[in-house]
Amino acid sequence: MLKRFWSFIKRHRVVVISMAVVLFVVGMVWPLPLYAERPGTAADLANYIKVDKKKPKLNGDFMLTSVAIMPLNGVTLIWNLFDPHATIETKSAALGGSASEQDDQKINKIYMKTSINEAKANAYKAAKVPYQRDFHGIYVMAIQPNSHFKKKLQVGDTIESINQKHYQSAQAFQKTIRKQKVGTNLTVGYRHNQKQKEATAKTVALAGTKDVSGIGIILTDDVDVKSKRPVSADLGDIGGPSGGLMFALEMYDALSPVDLANGRQIAGTGSIDKNGRVGEIGGIDKKVIAAHEAGVKIFLAPYVKPTKENLKYEEDGQTNYQLAKKTAKKYAPDMKVIPVSTFNEAIDKLQK
Repeated sequence: MLKRFWSFIKRHRVVVISMAVVLFVVGMVWPLPLYAERPGTAADLANYIKVDKKKPKLNGDFMLTSVAIMPLNGVTLIWNLFDPHATIETKSAALGGSASEQDDQKINKIYMKTSINEAKANAYKAAKVPYQRDFHGIYVMAIQPNSHFKKKLQVGDTIESINQKHYQSAQAFQKTIRKQKVGTNLTVGYRHNQKQKEATAKTVALAGTKDVSGIGIILTDDVDVKSKRPVSADLGDIGGPSGGLMFALEMYDALSPVDLANGRQIAGTGSIDKNGRVGEIGGIDKKVIAAHEAGVKIFLAPYVKPTKENLKYEEDGQTNYQLAKKTAKKYAPDMKVIPVSTFNEAIDKLQK
C-alpha cells in the first residue's frame, strides 16, 4: 500500500506539488478568527469639530488618539506576531463581546454620539454657555441570554416607555422596572429604525441577584445637547466612547476666552459622563504610541486609584494611568503623562 502511494506521488508529483502550493497559499490568506490591535493615529480635533458653525481656531491642538483593529490571516498573523506594538485577540475580545461586527459598529456609533453630547454638556457648563440637555430614552447596547425580550429588542433600539409611561432619565426607567417582581409582564415602548413599536415580556432577575427585577439589557442614555452657540462633530467611521475628554477640551477652548491649549499639542483619551467624570478605556498603550509617533509631548490619561480589587479586572493588571506611564517610559521617554479623574481637573492641570 505504501509503495503504491509513493509510486502515485512520483508519477503525479507536479500535480501534487501544485496542489500543495495552492493549499499553502490559500491557508495563508484565509481569514482567521483573530484580530490585531495596533497603534492608530493622533488627529487634530479641529478637523472634525465645528463651534458656532466654524472650524475652531485654537492656539495649539487637541489630538484624538485611536486604536487600529485589523482582521488577520496567516500572513498578517505572522507579521503582527513580530510587532512589539501589536496585540493578538480573539474575534470576541476585539469586538468587545458583540455578537457580530454589525452590532459592534452600531454600539460604537451609539457610544460616539453619547460621548459627543456629554462632551458638549461639560464644555458648555465650564464655559458658562446656556444649553439644553434633552433625554429621549435608553439605548439597547446588549441583550443578555436570559432576557425574555431577546427576540423582540435589538442592539441600537431606543426604549422610550415602560407600560406606556415615559421617564426623564435612565435611573427612573431602572427604578420603575426594579419595583416589579421578577416574572412580571412589562410592556416596553421602543423605537426601531425610526418606527415606534411595543413588546411585552416577563422580567428576569438581574445578574448576581435572585429578586431584583430587570429586562436583561445593557443600556446607555439617548440624549441630545443643544445651545444657541451650536457645537457639532463629525468623526466619520471613528466610533466608541474614548474621545469624550478630548472632545470636551477642544469644545471648551473654542467656546471660552481661555487659551487652554496655549501653543501645545495635547493628546489623550478617556470617556466622559454628564458629571464630568473621566472613565477608563481600552488600548491606552497603543494610543500613547500613536501620540508619540505624531510628535506629541503631553498625554492625558484617565486615573483611578489602583486597588487589589480593581487591578484584577484591569488590562494587563494595570490601571490606564499605570499602563500609559509604563508605555511612555519605554517608547516615549520625552512624553509627560498626566493623570485626570474629571474634566475640571484636566482644565486645572493644563492651565498650571
